[in-house]
Amino acid sequence: MSSTEAITADSPPSRAPLHLSPFVLIIFLGYGAIGLPLAALPIHVHEHLGYGTVMVGLVVALQSLATLLTRAFAGHLCDSHGGRTSVLLGAFFCAASGLFYLAGLWIGWAAGSLTLILIGRLVAGLGESLVITGILAWSIARVGASNTGKAMVWTGIGMYGAIAAGGATGLALYNAGGLAAVSLAVIAAPLVAILVAAALPAARGVGGARLPYYRVVGLIWRQGAGLALASIGFGAISAFIALDFQAQGWSGTGLGLAAFGIGYIVTRLFCGHFPDKFGSANVVVWSLLVELLGLGALWLAPGPAVAQAGALLTGAGYSLVFPSFGIEAVKRVPAANRGAALGAYVMFFDIGLAAAGPVTGTIAGHFGYPAAFGAGAIAVALALATRLAGPGRKV
Repeated sequence: MSSTEAITADSPPSRAPLHLSPFVLIIFLGYGAIGLPLAALPIHVHEHLGYGTVMVGLVVALQSLATLLTRAFAGHLCDSHGGRTSVLLGAFFCAASGLFYLAGLWIGWAAGSLTLILIGRLVAGLGESLVITGILAWSIARVGASNTGKAMVWTGIGMYGAIAAGGATGLALYNAGGLAAVSLAVIAAPLVAILVAAALPAARGVGGARLPYYRVVGLIWRQGAGLALASIGFGAISAFIALDFQAQGWSGTGLGLAAFGIGYIVTRLFCGHFPDKFGSANVVVWSLLVELLGLGALWLAPGPAVAQAGALLTGAGYSLVFPSFGIEAVKRVPAANRGAALGAYVMFFDIGLAAAGPVTGTIAGHFGYPAAFGAGAIAVALALATRLAGPGRKV
């Protein structure tokens, strides 16, 4: 029997945001360990350790690779022991990643410091896998399957709020106290998340046989592939927007990453109901178009204002890609396999980011940082073309 979390009745739509608010806080704090070093680590690895763009891309992507390889485990843990357990364990690993970053500062040679940072990225990847999969399963259980889209929208607000606030805050901490200050913040935020999560009750389990993981992947791969392609642009922004601003001599380095998060959050706040109202198939097409426009602006930006506007548009477009594809994915599996389906679906997000780091890093090394955003735009265009040509296409 599965122990996938469920509740006896779905929350009324008007009350779902209230019921989801603690989960938004947990994901904001837990994902702070991911957002805080986003802008700081690339600068530290490039400028202080002396490594090139390919290694910078690897440092960013390694976390996603670790997350990718542990999604099946996270989904199984959610289905067998519940999302709450997954969140608590994941937040612990997120905090532990900061200890490795901190330890890297005590090593007097670049290769040793880089090794500890890479280990920290692996630990952070495991933590992220458990936290994200767990919070999605737990929050959907709390508000019911009919509110799946709202659960994805609001947990996404917490996640990308952590990226928006974490990127700018992490850069400010780095400028004030170096990687040590960032590392301490990475440790502290998930520990607070553990305190909040521990105070909430687990939802009761629901019975049902679990499908093999490969069958779950087979049911949702189309939605996952679209998410992976759309995520490459986000990966490029995470790895190279700070370095691009510095190389161009532009001010407002931290605002570039923050603009992406702002666009993402504002769109979710005011347009989060669009997939239900207008249909997820329609919404995902228009979202991809907006994301494509934003990445194109970043690629060709003549100045910081256009680049920040491009990041804002990219965040706005990418905002509803995840819940639109995700609603379709979750509907394709039985409730007893929801954790595995969520883990498999988000795994494609990891694939996109894991590919984005080294691929866009290589492109940036040969053609400059803006070309990384051009590569992201091409990936989004491919996702759009595939969606328009696939079954159930709408315009």
